[in-house]
Amino acid sequence: MARARSRYAPDRGLTGHMVTTMFLIGLLYVVFVGVLLAALRGSWPIILIITGGLFIAQFWFSDRIAAYGMGAREVTPEQAPELHGTIDRICALADMPKPKVAIAESDVPNAFATGRSEKTALVCATTGLLRRLEPEELEGVLAHEMSHVAHRDVAVMTIASFLGVLAGIITRIALWGGFARSRPGNDPAGILLLLIPLISAVVYAISFLLTRLLSRYRELSADRAAALLTGRPSALASALTKVSGQMARIPTEDLRKAEPYNAFYFMPAFSAKESLGRLFSSHPTLEQRLDQLTRISTDLSR
Repeated sequence: MARARSRYAPDRGLTGHMVTTMFLIGLLYVVFVGVLLAALRGSWPIILIITGGLFIAQFWFSDRIAAYGMGAREVTPEQAPELHGTIDRICALADMPKPKVAIAESDVPNAFATGRSEKTALVCATTGLLRRLEPEELEGVLAHEMSHVAHRDVAVMTIASFLGVLAGIITRIALWGGFARSRPGNDPAGILLLLIPLISAVVYAISFLLTRLLSRYRELSADRAAALLTGRPSALASALTKVSGQMARIPTEDLRKAEPYNAFYFMPAFSAKESLGRLFSSHPTLEQRLDQLTRISTDLSR
C-alpha cells in the first residue's frame, strides 16, 4: 500500500515550473543526442552506452559524493538529542518518515538535504549553524530542508542538471580530442562534427540557465512550505537574516571550500562580494526570500 503524501502544502507553481523546465531540457537532450548520432553515425551504440552510464552514475551516486564532500557525519539521538528532536517534530507535523540525521564539522552556518527519495534522504546541519540559531530558527531551516525531501527536489535537480554535465563533457572531449582539426571537406557529417564543440557549449549554457531558474524557484517553494508547516514564517526569516549576516564573518578560505556545494545549501556561501557566482546563483536573493515570508506572515495573521 502506497504511503500518503506528506502534509507539506502543495505548490502548483513549483509543479508547473518543474514540468516546463524538464520539458525544455528533455527537448534539448533529444536534439543534442540526435546531433551526436548524426555526426558520429556508426558510433551510436557507444554514445548511448556512455550517455546511459553517465546518467545512472550521476543519479545514483552524486548525492552520496556531495554528502561526503561536505563532511556529513551521521549522528545518533544520543549524540545530538536537540537536532534529532527537531527533526522528529518536523516529521510528525509533515507525516513523513524520518531521514538520516547528520552533522558537518564546519563553522560555515548552513544545512542541506541529500537523497533521491524519502527512504534514502539525509538531512545535515553544520556545527556553525547549530551554535548560532535559536530552536525555533533551527526548526524553520530544517523544515525547509525537509521540504526538499518531500518534493524530491534532489532527484529532480539531478536529472535536470544531467544534460549540462553531458554537454560540458562533450565540449571538453571535443576540444582535447582535436575535433576542430578534422578536415570535413564537403561531407555534411564532417561539418557537423566540426560544430560539435560549439553546439555542446550552447546546449550547456541553455541547460545551465534553465536549471538555475528551476533551482531558485525550488528554494522559494521550500521557504514557503516550511513557513506554512511550522506556522512561524518570522522564525525562518530570522534564521535567513542571521545566517546571511554571519557569512560575512567567516574566513574567505572556509567560504571558498563550501562554495562548490552551494546548490545543496540552505544559504549559498560566496567567497567574493561581487562574482559571477552571485549573478548566476542557484538561490534567490535574501530580499526575495524575506519578501515572500513577509507576505506569508501577513496572510497567516488575517
